Amino acid sequence: MKLNLRYPPIPENASKFAAIIVDTSRNISKVELDYTPESLKKVDEIIEGFRKEKLNIDNIGTTLFCFGCYVGEVIVRNAGGRWKKREETTMRDVSNMPLLIELHKGGVGNPIGKVIKRFQNGKEDSLVYFYRVFVEGIDQKTK
Repeated sequence: MKLNLRYPPIPENASKFAAIIVDTSRNISKVELDYTPESLKKVDEIIEGFRKEKLNIDNIGTTLFCFGCYVGEVIVRNAGGRWKKREETTMRDVSNMPLLIELHKGGVGNPIGKVIKRFQNGKEDSLVYFYRVFVEGIDQKTK
């Protein structure tokens, strides 16, 4: 996946990447993203639209990265998560993404990688579901 990032992929810049996708979604798709967990449904819909258009991941890698930062920012703002460099986490040998989210209760998640999986695999990798399981510890599929 090719990335053409405006800023270095460090924790201090994750919110900037998220802000880019909020502006882009508003200007191109006319979709308002407000950093709430409910807004992840809109992100799922946008990513599904990319799939239906059969876009090439190399052409939208940067966009997917920014959407991943948006998902991470939803976690930061609503669940007390914080951005960490991959090498500072327990997932340093597992993830290939430079930025991960760590929850105050100790879990580590990969929202950027999850957005990429959502694009590659479809609805089975729902971002709404990811948030619920990662943040709330609720498996909605079993309810």
